[in-house]
Order: sequence, then structure tokens, then C-alpha cells
Amino acid sequence: MRGSGQPDRLVVIGGGISGLSSAFYLLREAEKRGRRIEITIIDPAEKLGGKINTLKRDDFVIERGPDSFLARKNAIIDLAWDLGIEQELVGTNPAAKKTYILHLGKLHPMPTGLVLGIPTEISPFLKTDLVSWGGKLRALLDFVIPARKDETDEALGDFLSRRLGDQMMERVAEPLLAGIYAGDLRKLSLQATFPQFREAERRHRSLIRGMKANKRLAPAVAAGASKLPAAVRGSMFLTFRGGLTTMIEALENALAGTERRVCTKVVAFRPNEPVADEGSDAGQVGATRMDTETGQTVDPSQAWAPYDVLLHTGEIIQADGIIITAPAYDAVELLDPHLDTHALRAIRYVSVANVVMAFDKKDFGVEFDGSGFVIPRSEGTTITACTWTSAKWLHTSPGDKVLLRCYVGRSGDEEVVDLPESQLEDAVRRDIRDIMGITAVPLFTEITRLHKSMPQYPVGHVQQIAALRARMSAKLPGVFVTGAAFDGVGLPDCIRQGKEAAARVYEAISKF
Repeated sequence: MRGSGQPDRLVVIGGGISGLSSAFYLLREAEKRGRRIEITIIDPAEKLGGKINTLKRDDFVIERGPDSFLARKNAIIDLAWDLGIEQELVGTNPAAKKTYILHLGKLHPMPTGLVLGIPTEISPFLKTDLVSWGGKLRALLDFVIPARKDETDEALGDFLSRRLGDQMMERVAEPLLAGIYAGDLRKLSLQATFPQFREAERRHRSLIRGMKANKRLAPAVAAGASKLPAAVRGSMFLTFRGGLTTMIEALENALAGTERRVCTKVVAFRPNEPVADEGSDAGQVGATRMDTETGQTVDPSQAWAPYDVLLHTGEIIQADGIIITAPAYDAVELLDPHLDTHALRAIRYVSVANVVMAFDKKDFGVEFDGSGFVIPRSEGTTITACTWTSAKWLHTSPGDKVLLRCYVGRSGDEEVVDLPESQLEDAVRRDIRDIMGITAVPLFTEITRLHKSMPQYPVGHVQQIAALRARMSAKLPGVFVTGAAFDGVGLPDCIRQGKEAAARVYEAISKF
């Protein structure tokens, strides 16, 4: 066993929201257990925060990465309270609840009662022009189609087509749901993305009936569990008044005592074998340890640690536990020497970009009555969606200005992300002209390219990741993988996973 006076040395690989959350909750775990702790956060980027990147420009608040999160997911609300920034939370404009879907070049309002692309109110659904009468009748067959008995995973798109028909899947569900992952619904895992759909089918023998039941339960669940400040209750999405960077800054302040290594890459890690000196127990302070690559014993003044973490600079950091929050393709390089990583290799990433444009309201010529629109693949546009940011989030723009955010790139259509800036801006402006009639010249345009940023969960993902973690537990105790590539891509999901990883690593190192 390690000496009782020795601090726990933990290395977190990756400084995005998953890594920072892991480090924050490691500190909480150490405090709860009365342990001393030394944390090193390592990231190859120039600054911490990962994809979260808020730009303040000319009194605009512009998100260059994610722009908000689901209010019903409590992990991020809990973190806001833990950091003391809960009063900075802001909700969407209650007057901008309407969302549109582009169909045959025209914007159609989403019918009332649509939940994640599933109609839960029949009358408004029957009135929409998004789906033909044949498509509507096919969707209503969901009430009589038997539930699938096979419990194995299936593709999300195949499930939706099976329950609601191809029209509903392609014209309504696909543009709404695929936007979360920038993915192809025919290739995404149902269990890893929307397991509630399969549960609704199983429990109610109908997806529509099941989602309607879930909708009735939602207010009661939220009322019992939510810690939201009164000013933002009722909003489906939330962010922070000063942008999502507010949360990163608060995390960095809370982690002021930890070591941060930016512009630094971990190239490998390796297990160590303790070698006891005469008169001392292996693993105690003062014991020697063996370098597994050279076969040499290391300075006995250095306490033994289960792992060495090797940096690109040649430096070695000792670690009692390691949390890897890097993307799957980087995690593969670290884990490949130790175990089978086919589960990580199966996770493909999609590149996307967002194009934010600011306008003078007096020149704009369009009034928004909602929050934006999404676009099915079949429409053939460059953009995949558009948020009317200044209408949806009132804090993001001066009152006499307008802010738009357009999304580009998805599975099967990633080349557009790398167009030269002028070509990309021209293509986006052409789309918003054709769709909304906007001909005004932007005051400025901000383009952000996010290469290999959206992990795609393949069919069987949940089972493959569970098997990977079982192998890691057996062969690499104290080493954990977590983050967007594993159990959810949203900010609350990443925070929840970081908190879970912190608890598990402490459970593991307590056995050393």
C-alpha cells in the first residue's frame, strides 16, 4: 500500500469541460475523504476550455462553440451552484418559442406538441404541410405496429422509420435530431443517443403514446429535482449571461491550486512495478520502483506510483490515477499499447463550422417571431440550421442590432467546412437570402471551424464501451476514459461523466 501521508497524484488528460469537471470533482472527492491531492491537467491547446469559446465583440456575446444546454439535465445546474455562478444563468426569450423546418424551400412552423421530432398532439400534426397525408397516416400506424421484441441495438434512423415511416424520419426527425450530432441517423446508435425512444416503445407499445406519457411526467419531475433560479424556470435551454466561458473561468478559479500544462501533449503512459528496499514495504515512501522500459530502479527518494505519464517534452509525471478525456482518436494512441481499442476506433468524428453574422437592425428588413430553423438533407442547402440568436437570447446583442448563427457541415457533407472564408460566407449569405430574403450586408462575420468535433456513436456503442471499460478495470486499474465520445455529447453529459470518473478513480486508487 502507498504511504498514508503521501498525496494522491492524479493526472487529467484533456482540458475541455470533461477534463475540468473531472478535476473539480476530484478535489471534492479528496476533501470528502480527507485526502491530500495533487492534480495535473494536461492539454495540447493554448488554453483550457476545449470547444467552449465565447467572444465578446462590440457589445455582442458570440459563442464560437456550443451555445447552450438543456435545462432539464441537472449535472450542469449542480455545477453552477457548486461554482457559485447560478445567478448568471439566463433562459431563452419566452416570445421566441417558435421553431421552423425548411421544406421545399419554404419555412414551416413545427407543429405544436412535437417532442424530439415525435408528434404528441395529433390535431396540430394533421394540419402541418411538412408531411403528406400518406406520410401522416403512416406515422399514425405507430399506434398499432407491434413493439420490437429484440432488445439488441439498432440505428436511430431505422427505428424512427420503423415506427413513424420514412417521411417523418427524413423531413422532421432527421433535421432536429441529427443537428445534435451532425450525424446520419441511419448510422447512429439508438441506445447511445435516444434510449428513451426504445423505452417508450417497450412500455407503451407505441412511440407516440410513450412520448406523450413522458411529456405529462416531465413537469412533475422538473418541479421535484430542479435547482434553477426562479428567473429562468420554464426555459428549455439555458446559458450564462456572459457566455459559456463564464463556467470555464469559474472552474479555472476553483482549480487555482492545481497544475495546468497547456501546449503539452501526453504521448504515452506506462504501469510501474514496485521493488521493495530492504526494510521497507513496496509502495511505501522511500521504496524504489522499477522503470518498466529500462529495467532500472528509479531514485528511491521518489515515492512509488502505479503509472508514469510521458510528455512530448520527454518529462515524466508520476500518477496514482489517470482520467483520459481526450477525443477517441487520441485516446486510442494512449491505450493501444495496453489493450484492445476497437470500441474507440469505431467512433468516427464529423467536422462542422458555424458562421455568425452581425447586422444593423435598421438595414435588416426582417422581423423574427421565433428562435430559428433546421434543414433536412433533401433541401440541398449549404447551411444545416440557423439560430436567430438575438431573438432567442436577448443578452447576446445590442437592441439596435441583429445576430445570426448559421451551421455548416454534417456527416457526408464535410468538405464545405474547409471552403475559403470568402466562399463559405458567400454560400451562407446566399442561403439566408433565398430562405429569409435577407440581403443586408453584415457588420462583421465570425467563422469558426471545428474539425473532428462531433463523435458519432455507432450501433452497439453502449455495449462496446462497457466492454472496453471492463478490460481497463482489469488491466489498468486507476485509469479511466470519459467525455463526449462515450456517454453523451452535451455539456451536462460531459460534466456528469467527469463527476462519475472522479468518484471511480478514487474508489480504484484507494485499493493500491
